[in-house]
Amino acid sequence: MSYGLYIGRNHTADGIAYLAGYGDEPSSHWLELVPRCRHAADARIAVGVTPQADLPGQMSEIPQVPETARHLRVSYSYYKGVPAPLTNGGLNEHGVAVRDIWSSSRAELVAMTPSDQTGPNYSDLARFVLERAHTAREGVEIIADLIARHGYADYGGNSHLIADADEAWVVIEFSGGQGLWVAERLGPDAIRASRPGYVGQVPVEDPAQTDFLYPPHFVSFAQEHGWHRPGAPFDANAVYGDGKGRWPGVQWIEEEMTARAARPEKIGLADIFWAVRTERLTGDTAGYGQVVPLLGVIPEALRLIWHTQVGAVAAPFVPVFLGIETVAEEYRQHRYLSDGEASRFLDTRHAEKGRPETLSAVPQGTESTRSASLAGKRLLNLLFQHHEAFLPEALTLWQAMEEMLAVEHARIARSAAVLIEAGEPNLAAHLLTYFTNTELRRALDTMEQLAQALETRTRYLFGFRTEPVPRAPAQVW
Repeated sequence: MSYGLYIGRNHTADGIAYLAGYGDEPSSHWLELVPRCRHAADARIAVGVTPQADLPGQMSEIPQVPETARHLRVSYSYYKGVPAPLTNGGLNEHGVAVRDIWSSSRAELVAMTPSDQTGPNYSDLARFVLERAHTAREGVEIIADLIARHGYADYGGNSHLIADADEAWVVIEFSGGQGLWVAERLGPDAIRASRPGYVGQVPVEDPAQTDFLYPPHFVSFAQEHGWHRPGAPFDANAVYGDGKGRWPGVQWIEEEMTARAARPEKIGLADIFWAVRTERLTGDTAGYGQVVPLLGVIPEALRLIWHTQVGAVAAPFVPVFLGIETVAEEYRQHRYLSDGEASRFLDTRHAEKGRPETLSAVPQGTESTRSASLAGKRLLNLLFQHHEAFLPEALTLWQAMEEMLAVEHARIARSAAVLIEAGEPNLAAHLLTYFTNTELRRALDTMEQLAQALETRTRYLFGFRTEPVPRAPAQVW
């Protein structure tokens, strides 16, 4: 149950819009830097799902575009059998950010999904937005065009939150193989949470409106199947979705952020960190945390993502600049929680003669470093065994580190801007890389040190819970 949150710029203390959230997939997660690339005129790219997916289909190839944008993204290795690597959220050089969030379609649509479905899957669509979109609206148009041309291979419905400095769009892609989708624009006064993604009433009676987009057969298909009566209001969630509307958790966080926006100081960066971190919405299933300031016209190198490699209750947010040369090895993909890695050789040079070689997705050099994901999960488990004693301490520590980084990263950005203006982009990249990777590793050091201290305190003050513990009743969201 991934989570996304958009805060329009009119609600923030710095006048910047933000896109935030995390992924909930039962999988490894890693930070990936993808350079700008040029592609041959006849280049093609594989998309879709395999017969082994939860909703099976067939892989296919579609044309690649001549050039794809530089971007930062979070990738992961497994969800419902969709081929890896998968893309969850990220930011590109044009200032377009995207979040991938589940959104269930009505049961009849899921049932009519062809077993040989083809076309881009939900992860393909998120990746294509990062690779191709110059604006949030263009991201919607890219998704719509891909579905119209090639179809959509889904797992039961999905959504995306796409945002730039000026606006955001919620896009819902419905199951069923019918090319059904809808998109709603969010302006600078919007506060919108997706958990799951939803779009409510759509003004289909007004074709001149510009805040909603959908395919030509959007209304007629529903009426043909008896899901909508002509002349009645068209609620997209009720007609094509799960019919649950805004879930309680979404209502709660939207109301909380609206109340904070009403203060004289409005919403600050710390408030957005809190909204991703709050234990009412974040737990062991959260694979990482992400907060993206949606900056306007600036050097692409200075765009950034605030990132945690594990659920943000167990790690501080660290600024990761798009202009870095490389991501710290500790935050790249490791074998921990990576689907299929247990059965692969780490280095084929050591495979036995005559036996098939199975390449690992993780280089041996990277695997020899610490895994920020593994360290974070250990700390998270320690924190939640006795959260009443340990969690306040950890949250105070993360907040202090983030306050320091909020000041320091601004200084580094100004320094890099001076270098870029002076014609020294390589020096700027070196500075951004040194700062980003130093702070990522400092965060990891702190997480490990805190975990060691909590392990000692747990051992002598409480003891470890090793017997099965009945789960507490789940919260309504």
